[in-house]
Amino acid sequence: MDANDTAVFTYPRSLSRTPTHYCPGCLHGVAHRLVAEAIDALGVREKTVGICPVGCSVLAYKYFDCDMIEASHGRAPAVATGVKRARPDLVCFTYQGDGDLASIGMAEIIHAANRNEPITVIFYNNAIYGMTGGQMAPTTLVGMKTSTSPTGRDPIDRGAGYPIRMVELLNTLEGPVYLARQSLLSSADIFRARRVVQRAFSLQSKGFTFVEFVGTCPTNWGMAPVEAREWAQKRMIEVFPIGVFRDREAEAAKASAAKEA
Repeated sequence: MDANDTAVFTYPRSLSRTPTHYCPGCLHGVAHRLVAEAIDALGVREKTVGICPVGCSVLAYKYFDCDMIEASHGRAPAVATGVKRARPDLVCFTYQGDGDLASIGMAEIIHAANRNEPITVIFYNNAIYGMTGGQMAPTTLVGMKTSTSPTGRDPIDRGAGYPIRMVELLNTLEGPVYLARQSLLSSADIFRARRVVQRAFSLQSKGFTFVEFVGTCPTNWGMAPVEAREWAQKRMIEVFPIGVFRDREAEAAKASAAKEA
């Protein structure tokens, strides 16, 4: 590239140059890049530790060029808590799927958020257990067919309950400082998601920050990648609306400006 040229695309320093193992159309790779870009933007790669548990995120340590720790299924927030308390100078994030975080890891995420642990949680929601065979997850939509709900999730007759909305659930707690949900289903969504992730990492020193990504799982949904994105835009966003649900720092600044006005 000529010295006078402007770079329009660069490879994140915090992202390893590793061939992907994810299925065609999976958006985990997009989520990885956004996290890596946030780490680069803040210049904290050398003091960042990521925690990846079981599920499609189990091999996330292959993709991030920073220190990574493998955690037992659902226990990433507990491991991150230990890391952060032992080394409060570090930047610590977890990368988790819906089967991991909202099911076996529900206690860990709730209590970490309630204690306002200064960690950042990245939550990939594709409404299904991906790696283990496409079973019904806590986030599976009503009527959605999975390997364990072949006729569709039935919240009443079959006692399957309703989809759990994690951001809304965490928003009932006093502790968290930042809670957001963003889609990865279009280019415009991804640009917005980049800002949300960087905001979450930048506020970690203030306390618990959480970003939920609405993504797809074309393989287990039995759809082509484009079809999966269209379905998610039509069905998932209705159940999991995007937006920033809490930003304590921005709220405090707004209140302070109102007082001075």
